[in-house]
Amino acid sequence: MGLELRPYQSATLEALRKGFMSGMRRQILYAPTGAGKTEMAIALLEATNKKGNKGAMIVDRIILCDQTSARLDKYDIDHGVLQSGHWRDRPYENIQVCSAQTLERRGEFPGLNLMIVDEAHQTREATVEFIKNNPEIRVIGLTATPFTKGLGRVYENVISTITTKELVESKVLVPLRVFISKEIDMKGAKKVAGEWSQKETSDRGMKITGDIVATWVAKTNEIFGKPEKTIVFCSGVEHGAHLSQEFAKVGFNFISISYRDDDEFKKEVIEDFSRPDTEIHGLIATDILTKGFDVPDVKIGISARPFTKSLSSHIQQMGRIMRGHPSKEFAVWLDHSGNYLRFREDWDEVFENGVHELDDGKEKAKSEPSDKEKKECKCPQCEAYFPPRLDSCLNCGHVRQKRNKIEEVEGEMYELGANMATRDSKQEWWSMLQWYVKVQGWSNGRAAHVYKEKFGVWPRSLDDTPKIPSADVAKFVDAGIRKYIRSMKRKR
Repeated sequence: MGLELRPYQSATLEALRKGFMSGMRRQILYAPTGAGKTEMAIALLEATNKKGNKGAMIVDRIILCDQTSARLDKYDIDHGVLQSGHWRDRPYENIQVCSAQTLERRGEFPGLNLMIVDEAHQTREATVEFIKNNPEIRVIGLTATPFTKGLGRVYENVISTITTKELVESKVLVPLRVFISKEIDMKGAKKVAGEWSQKETSDRGMKITGDIVATWVAKTNEIFGKPEKTIVFCSGVEHGAHLSQEFAKVGFNFISISYRDDDEFKKEVIEDFSRPDTEIHGLIATDILTKGFDVPDVKIGISARPFTKSLSSHIQQMGRIMRGHPSKEFAVWLDHSGNYLRFREDWDEVFENGVHELDDGKEKAKSEPSDKEKKECKCPQCEAYFPPRLDSCLNCGHVRQKRNKIEEVEGEMYELGANMATRDSKQEWWSMLQWYVKVQGWSNGRAAHVYKEKFGVWPRSLDDTPKIPSADVAKFVDAGIRKYIRSMKRKR
């Protein structure tokens, strides 16, 4: 089977080549989960081999060596696996697959021309040191979440040619239907390095295990009429085992896997789960399912591990159920962690615009939404994600009671987390608000607050060229000014 790239994949590789030609030796290839980063990497390795040069794919875990090797076999590409005792030890091949652990032990890779680092956001210290100590090697880091602090000190450039929104529109990925379910209570929980400790999340997660199971049973029958393949992101090993037991009590086969299980067992379980006729209803794990897990017919994801700052983990998890498959039109996300609301602004930005810079500060602890915000973002009838500026729920049609004229101004449209306002419309509004900055002496901060009042998110990556305001924008601004004047009069 020959490797054929989609147009956006070919455009990505061309952008990388131009980057190398301009002198960039270390580049990040950003693309959403499901965009085919492995296929793009294979195409680059094959091109390197045809030139008589050596290329290597560095994967995050030893178990992923076999998965990558199998993908190369799929396209009839000769290669070796650089791993002690591996049956495919072929050091003479120009294309090699190697784990980060093996590279760490060996400390060298003679004659290497191109190095592709999978899951580059992990930034293993030994891999980073190897890159810095071998500046003659061209390096490409693959990731769907290039938000790790310090990534910009390792890589010089980021290539981003396709967004999640565009992949959903072209049906490569499917949209999410998000439900805000009973949340794990993390008030007062201990933090380690700015993130909630796994013991805390696991202990607290077990307190709502019954709710997690009951919600899944209700939603899978309400939406699909029967159980569908599900993956669960739990808070810890004990939490995963408890969830497995509780699902079994109501007659469903959910298997929990963790770092305590040997690689062969995990491999067999995932292979069984991948079969169309599997008897496994769901898999439960903490982070194992965010790396090298490719089961596109999974239709439901359960978020039961709260994060306070890890946007990367949140996006990686959702990406695992958004892969396109002939059997699904959408995927269902049951959020028991609070992560969807916690990270919604950053997710909307990445969903629509992709990533165009490194070290942008996204991986910081997020402030918790207030109880009022949480209530406004959840449909009281069906628990679907219900952005405050919508009048009716996109899932069940429940109509929100209107409050006042200012709050009724039509804002940004969403469909269960997928931002529906176009980038062009946002840019137009921002340009018109910039007219107030340039002509009427507004501060950029004031313009940003008006923009957020309109769209619900802060302006990002927009051009500051001013434009004469339209009647709609002027009306919106005037209404805000009148509202402010009335509030000041009430305070006197």
